Amino acid sequence: MTATAPREGELWSRCAGCASLLYRKRLRRNLDVCPECGEHTRLAAPERLRQLVDPGSFTPLPDRPAEVDPIDFVDVLSYRHRLSAARAGTGLAEAVVCGTATIGHQRCALAVMDFRFLGGSLGAAVGELITLAAERALEDGVPLVLVTASGGARMQEGALSLMQMATVSQAVAALREAGLLTVSVLTDPTYGGVAASFATNTDVVLAETGARMGFAGPRVIRQVTGRALPEGFQTAAFLLRHGQVDMVVPRHALRGRLVALLAAARAGRRARSRPAVPRQEPAPAARPAAVATPRAVAAAAAPADAWQTVRLARHPGRPTTLDYLDSAFEGFVELHGDRLGGDCPAVVGGLARLDGRHLMVIGHQKGHTTGELVARNFGMASPAGHRKALRLMRLAARLGLPVVTLVDTPGADPGVGAEEQGQAAAIAENILSLSVLPTPVVAVITGEGGSGGALALAVADRVLMLQHAVYSVISPEGCAAILWPDRGAAPQAARALRLTAPDLCRLGVVDDLVAEPVPAAHHDPEAAARALREAVLANLLPLLDVPPATLVRRRRQRFRRFGAARAGLRAGAR
Repeated sequence: MTATAPREGELWSRCAGCASLLYRKRLRRNLDVCPECGEHTRLAAPERLRQLVDPGSFTPLPDRPAEVDPIDFVDVLSYRHRLSAARAGTGLAEAVVCGTATIGHQRCALAVMDFRFLGGSLGAAVGELITLAAERALEDGVPLVLVTASGGARMQEGALSLMQMATVSQAVAALREAGLLTVSVLTDPTYGGVAASFATNTDVVLAETGARMGFAGPRVIRQVTGRALPEGFQTAAFLLRHGQVDMVVPRHALRGRLVALLAAARAGRRARSRPAVPRQEPAPAARPAAVATPRAVAAAAAPADAWQTVRLARHPGRPTTLDYLDSAFEGFVELHGDRLGGDCPAVVGGLARLDGRHLMVIGHQKGHTTGELVARNFGMASPAGHRKALRLMRLAARLGLPVVTLVDTPGADPGVGAEEQGQAAAIAENILSLSVLPTPVVAVITGEGGSGGALALAVADRVLMLQHAVYSVISPEGCAAILWPDRGAAPQAARALRLTAPDLCRLGVVDDLVAEPVPAAHHDPEAAARALREAVLANLLPLLDVPPATLVRRRRQRFRRFGAARAGLRAGAR
C-alpha cells in the first residue's frame, strides 16, 4: 500500500515499499517518491498543486462549501463531529481543492481531491465544488483537470451523495459538447462512486504510477467472491493492460504530460472557429424538504421501520422486471447482447408497449428461486450488462422512443472479471450518456436500488419508487461494517441512511412514491403491476410532448440541484 507523505517537522520517513529510512528533504526534492524503490507516497492536495501548476498561478474558486448534514447521520459519532475533525486535521474545508491555474503557461480549471479528508469521499459539497470548477472551465473556455483520490461516495449523506455522480458527470458532458478537453489523473486510491463517474468519463485518463482504481475495493471482492485476487490487481499497470487508462505516468513526468495535452487542446481550438457556448439557465430552486407528493405524504404519516423495508425490498417473492414486463406492459420483445462479446443475464431489455405506446424497457433481473438468482447473478450487472443497457437506450433515442427503466439490484457485479472489463468506466459512461439522452426517461426503483449499479439506470427525467423499495449509496451491512464496531448494526445503519421511499421523497431524490398492495408487492403482484403501470403512464405522458433539448436541459437541472447549497436547504427544512 502506498504510504502517506510525511508531516511537516518530521526529519526522517520510512518507505512503505522497501522500508528504507529516508531523509525528508531528499524525499521532498524527489516529489515524495522513494529514490530507492520508486514507491509513490500519497500527496495532500496543496502539495499536489505545488508540483503541477506554475508558481503563483493558482487562484481558488471564490465559492466555499456549504455546511451540509442532509440526513442527520450518526453512527458512533455524529457526521458533524467527523467533518469538524477532518477540517481540523487537514486544514481544508472539504475533500477537494478547486480553482484555476496555468500549467506550462496553459490555462485550465482544476479540482484536486485529498484522501486525508474523510477518505476523499464524494459528498454534496465535494460534488458542488467540482461542478463549479467544470462550470468555470466552460465559462472561460479552458480545459478541466481532475486529480482523484477517493474511497467513493460519502455514506453519511445517503442517496444525496450518490446523486453527485450524475451531477458532476453532466458537467463533464457539457464540456465535451463544447469541445473542451477534460483530463483525469488517477492517484492512489480511486474507488467507488468517483471511479464510476468523473474519474473515468473524461476525454483522457492518466494513472499515476502506484495508483489503484476500481469500482469495488479488493476487500469487498474477496469477501463476496471468496477468491484470491490476481497479482497486481487494480494497479495502474493492470488498468493499462486492460485498456482502462490512456497511460501510466510516473510523478516526475506527470506535469510534462499535462503540459503536452493542454498545449494540443489549445492548438486545436486555434485551428477551428470556437463554437458559441450557450448560456446555461440557472438551476431551479430545490423543492423544499417539507413539500412532497400526496402519496409520499400518506406514506410518511405511518413510516415503516427502515430495516423491515430493506427485508421487504429483498424478498425473493417480490415481482421482478420480467414479471412486470409480462403484466404491466404488453408485447415485450427482448433484445440481447452488448455487441462487444457479452450478454449479461442480470440486465434485460427490449421493445414493449404501454397503453398502446411503443417504448424501450430496461431493467435488472433477479429471479425468485435460488437457481434463478444464481443464473442472474442476483441482479448485479457486469460491464456487458451496462453496455447492453446503453446500447438499447441509444437505440431508443434514434427511434424516437421513450425509455422506462426498472431498478432492482444490490449493486454492480463486484467480481474480478467485472473489474478486468472496466466496471467503473461502464457505469460512468451510462451516467454520462443518460444525462444527454434526447428522449424521455422514467426510472422506477422497484426493489433494491444499490449504489452506482442502480444509478447507472436511474439518471432520469422522473424517478419513481415503490413504497417498500430502498435506494442507497451503500448497503446497510456495508455501512455498518465500516462505521460501527458491531457488525450486527445493519438495522441501525439502515435507519441512519434514510433509504426508504418517504425519506427520499422528502430529500427530493425521488419524485413520486408508488403505493404497494397491503402488506407488500409480493402478496398481490397483479395489483402491484397495475399501480406501477398507472404511475409510469402518469409521469411519462407529460414528457412526450417536450422538445428533446428541453428534456435534456431539465434533466440536467434536476440533478444539478443536488449540490451542497441546495442540499443545505433541504437539511434546514426538516
